[in-house]
Amino acid sequence: MHRTLTLLLSALAIMTALAGSAARAAEPSIPNYWDERERLPKPDLSGVERLRFLTTIDFPPFSFLDGQGRLSGFHVDLAREVCRELDIVARCQIQGLPWDELDAAMATGQGEALIAGTPINAQTRESYLFSRPYLRFPARFVVRKSTTLYEPLYKAIDGKRTGVMAGTAHEAMLRRYFPDAKAVTFTKPEWLQDALREGRIDGIFGDGMRLSFWLAGSASQNCCRFAGGPYLAPEFLGSGLAIAVKRDDAVLARAFDFALREISVNGTFAELYLKYFPVSFY
Repeated sequence: MHRTLTLLLSALAIMTALAGSAARAAEPSIPNYWDERERLPKPDLSGVERLRFLTTIDFPPFSFLDGQGRLSGFHVDLAREVCRELDIVARCQIQGLPWDELDAAMATGQGEALIAGTPINAQTRESYLFSRPYLRFPARFVVRKSTTLYEPLYKAIDGKRTGVMAGTAHEAMLRRYFPDAKAVTFTKPEWLQDALREGRIDGIFGDGMRLSFWLAGSASQNCCRFAGGPYLAPEFLGSGLAIAVKRDDAVLARAFDFALREISVNGTFAELYLKYFPVSFY
């Protein structure tokens, strides 16, 4: 009897440990681009009379008008947290404009900062300084839940029919880094997604954020999951999202770096990320 009880307790302990491991594995991954040991100085913004963030009104979930016509979204909440971290909430404003009006508004002094997904490249750097990126968009593999496809994916994907959007950076990236995968190109996202759900391809390689929305939505019919980890490739996918300021406003750019680092380290960024991206694309 004692031996039986001991075996039962041992089995229970193993099951509990396994359950704990599974729970930890199921925890969403939060992107973090900051070294917690790094210490950035907090710039003096006492001379800043007003800080106006400009963003878009039609870029959900980053910025959009809600049902009551209020400006909402990840970028809106992030700007507010940046202002709070810099102790200038009373001097902060956030204004939404159509995308094609943002650059002109900045040029004419209607705003001091852009938080709108402005691409970081040689052309935009002629007009703006950028904070460090606060969000990057990785490429991800998605497979059916019944599929056993795990790391190292560069081996597991060999010979697999892998769907990808034709003519995209993701197609170029798939062919460059996974040359032994059998690329199957599609011209419409819904055709690509239907092919995976119906088992006509073995996996999808594409934008992790968009795929996370599909996985969370009803269109996927709970068919699929991410496989492996995120792939960050600036040469194909760009440098991510950052806050843009005028080229002569280096102090403000450094202030945003300070605030973004503090928000990341203290957990505020994680809360915002999970609020708008409940299925993490990392």
